[in-house]
Amino acid sequence: MKESTEFINDDFLLENDIAQNLYHNHAKKMPIIDYHCHLPVNEIAGNRNFENLTKIWLYGDHYKWRAMRANGVDEKYCTGEASDWEKFLAWAKTVPHTIRNPLYHWAHMELKNPFGISGRLLNEDSAKDIWDECNALLNTPPFYAKELIKKFNVETVCTTDDPTDSLEYHVQLKNDGYEVNVLPTFRPDRGMMIEQIGLFNLWFRKLKEVTNSDIRNFQSYIDALRKRHDFFHANSCRLSDHGLETMYAEDYNSEEIEKIFSKVILNKELRTGEILKFKSAMLYEFGIMDHEKNWVQQFHIGALRNTNSRMYRKLGPDTGFDSIGDFEIARPLAKFLSSLDDQNKLAKTIIYNLNPADNELLATMIGSFQDGSVSGKIQFGSGWWFLDQKDGIEKQINALSNMGLLSRFVGMLTDSRSFLSYPRHDYFRRLLCNIIGKDVEKGLIPNSEDLIVPVVENISYYNAKNYFDFN
Repeated sequence: MKESTEFINDDFLLENDIAQNLYHNHAKKMPIIDYHCHLPVNEIAGNRNFENLTKIWLYGDHYKWRAMRANGVDEKYCTGEASDWEKFLAWAKTVPHTIRNPLYHWAHMELKNPFGISGRLLNEDSAKDIWDECNALLNTPPFYAKELIKKFNVETVCTTDDPTDSLEYHVQLKNDGYEVNVLPTFRPDRGMMIEQIGLFNLWFRKLKEVTNSDIRNFQSYIDALRKRHDFFHANSCRLSDHGLETMYAEDYNSEEIEKIFSKVILNKELRTGEILKFKSAMLYEFGIMDHEKNWVQQFHIGALRNTNSRMYRKLGPDTGFDSIGDFEIARPLAKFLSSLDDQNKLAKTIIYNLNPADNELLATMIGSFQDGSVSGKIQFGSGWWFLDQKDGIEKQINALSNMGLLSRFVGMLTDSRSFLSYPRHDYFRRLLCNIIGKDVEKGLIPNSEDLIVPVVENISYYNAKNYFDFN
């Protein structure tokens, strides 16, 4: 093995020669298909020039905000009125305290690629030089949004979009001939959120406007959503996504759902059982739509969101006050998947869990609904959110390996709002190569490139390329 004093060196995370060969000669060169992220598509279409490192690196990054708060940093340096330089300096002072947190790895990987900052650790002493060096690069066209994505060898980006979105920026990017495929994803969470009736009705009015529909009952509501589903499909959308605490699969009948929907549009109080039945009916209808169009449906389950009521009132959602939840998963998930499978209407499905206690649960659940029609039709999604770090990624890979087919896994995604998060694909690929390399070294896998190279290349790229209908 080569030795280096540089922290993020070429062989970072690669513990033997086999892992190094798999990564450097195979995984590293594969294009990136980022099939789930939260990049703002208007900033891609507008080819945003980020004025400084804070704007591209810290704004909206609740991972970093959580670490800074835990380090005793005042909120004004996270989401408040401090200057961009002051916020960056507060982050730089925090970085040395993130040892053994994935942020320490990611921070230095993101400084190395794309900025070329290597051989220096980010801390209070190095902050000003790194700030000046990165800012100078950010103000050159190769570091504007469009070129930055290309710099990371990204082939496809799938954003996350509300059904009422015009998709105008996706259309603009396509018409401009941008070389990277930037495709929408249908995320209808707000169409199910009847427990927050005020917010739901604001969204509901927008849905009626964009569909020019007079929605008076549940069926006309589904018809309006189907119009948007059709519109998204016409604009190259091939995935849906749902962010849920758990799956919803209550028993219901059409008469019950019509009555519940009547109460919704009249702003009447809903019982818990009615909310669960409505969500169950909605998930089923969305599943039917996805199957009809050969979409991939994604379910992100297990997050307990907005746990700090005071900070939620002050800052709103997605600001770093969420945690892993402990919801019942197996029974409603099995019932939901079975309800669609019974009708031969179960689309390709990716399920992401946030509680690592559910790893083996999901790894076995997906095996119950593989039907031989598509390789890896039902996927155990990659380590997500709190689990997209070394330990979480390795545990997900091990659970899938032990109870399913790792070789059919569609691999990593960023799930990020940051243009600098693409090194997470590199992080994942290094860990994948290291796991396989160490198993070969231990004699658990044959030392055959004909066997292991296709596995690495497929998980890094080709499985996703074949799984998603992006043509």
